[in-house]
Amino acid sequence: MQKFLAAFFVIAGFSVPLTYGVAQATPASKTKTVKKPVKKTVKKTPVSENSQKETEVVNVAGLTGSHYNCELGNQFTVYKKSDDPSYINLQWRNKMHRMLRTATTTGADRYEDRQTGLVWINIPAKSMLLDIKKGSQLANECRNPEQRKALAAAKPN
Repeated sequence: MQKFLAAFFVIAGFSVPLTYGVAQATPASKTKTVKKPVKKTVKKTPVSENSQKETEVVNVAGLTGSHYNCELGNQFTVYKKSDDPSYINLQWRNKMHRMLRTATTTGADRYEDRQTGLVWINIPAKSMLLDIKKGSQLANECRNPEQRKALAAAKPN
């Protein structure tokens, strides 16, 4: 059987020791381990757009601001130009987010900040703020003073 295996491995191009149970080891004194110097590289992280965006001061001069009060005590402020509905600036938790308008089939106002995942949806009865990255509502049943007046007028006495 050993001759058959040896012939098989020779034909296949393998070399197999024919002595079983004998390990071929080299003495520790003959082997050298060479330690290669490790190059430490310091990666410079580029300044991301998010950090630049957070440090930028958004000028809201000339924009109309509307304060929204929501259920559970949440609040935010929306600043927009009356003649340019393509974007808004939304102040949420002491950060200003520039949000671009996205088209909807329902006619609702929908603005989105893709970097942070914030989405603001405004319909005549209420507004809501969503985090689409986490899949959660941040604020719901939000109304500005005009929406609160319209809701009070629509309620039957």
